Amino acid sequence: MTNKDIVTPICVVSYCELSPDDRRLVDCARKATQRAYAPYSRFSVGAAILLTNGEIIAGSNQENAATPSSLCAERTAAFYAHSAYPDEKFLAIAIAARDTDGSEIQSPIAPCGGCRQTLLEYETLAGQDVKVILVGAKEIYIIPSVKSLLPVAFTEFN
Repeated sequence: MTNKDIVTPICVVSYCELSPDDRRLVDCARKATQRAYAPYSRFSVGAAILLTNGEIIAGSNQENAATPSSLCAERTAAFYAHSAYPDEKFLAIAIAARDTDGSEIQSPIAPCGGCRQTLLEYETLAGQDVKVILVGAKEIYIIPSVKSLLPVAFTEFN
């Protein structure tokens, strides 16, 4: 028997330590939380994706009384980005959230499993790592790739 350790590299930074491009992406994700439709959970999430052409596409979670019909911010942004710019590749995604009281969450949150799988598809399509920036009021996590968040992933090559 062999044991393997799976390690996810996370760089913890403050907002002022981000590059100007990453700050812009984080700002867009934070702003997108204000456009969330979250009457059931009251947990508003925003995501912003940087494309190879420099465009930033933002999305927010959109809830529905028929819960399975709801859509997370990450997938809203990803589907719109690829639909509007099918020839562009994803470079990075930032994800931010506001709590039920409307304040920014203190610690970063990670995408759900469905969003991780969806983002991995676009990372694979890009043929390169897509940086993941998870935003909290106290600290920000920078993760080098979606694959780092989903190390034992289902892909077309499995």
